Amino acid sequence: MAQAGDQNKTRGKLIIISGPSGVGKSTITRQLVARTAAHLSVSMTTRKPGPGEQDGKDYYFVSREEFLRRVETGAFLEHAEVFGNLYGTPREKIEQALDAGRTVILEIDVQGGKQVKAIYPQAVMVFILPPSEQALRDRIFGRKREGGDVIARRLDGANREIAAARQCYDRMVVNDDLERAIDEIIQIIRDAPAIDRPD
Repeated sequence: MAQAGDQNKTRGKLIIISGPSGVGKSTITRQLVARTAAHLSVSMTTRKPGPGEQDGKDYYFVSREEFLRRVETGAFLEHAEVFGNLYGTPREKIEQALDAGRTVILEIDVQGGKQVKAIYPQAVMVFILPPSEQALRDRIFGRKREGGDVIARRLDGANREIAAARQCYDRMVVNDDLERAIDEIIQIIRDAPAIDRPD
């Protein structure tokens, strides 16, 4: 419920974007931000930066000790361990953007999406699906960014992630045509409700 001084200011919307590795989430998310002026949440992680990744732009890169200290202080909206690395969504910047009336996009995994939905029931959860399992396999192998063991784990996890998302996500969008997928999600954003302040 808005406070008396906030009655003229509408809170922003919260959109959760998830999908298996290699499905095109980052490409879609970048286009959504460019076309809607949404605020893209930057996650914090304990993994090492990849080639060309910048601290504060792609991720906030911190030590495991620093990450765990922030967990203790309640600094994250959600956090999880994925393939041995910790990832989390800083809470403060999300609240600031929502208070300013901006649409906020979180590009996070299903586990994190469920945590955020529990805090913000009005958040809209969108899961990006590959056109087929073979298409996903081709994309992951085509990236050649990681070792074979990590690729195999990502492929193994993709089907479980898709099955879990079907149980709790609001919308499933197939990325068989990039422009069509972007347009579909922009319409989802337009139809999304504003976020109430958490109790």
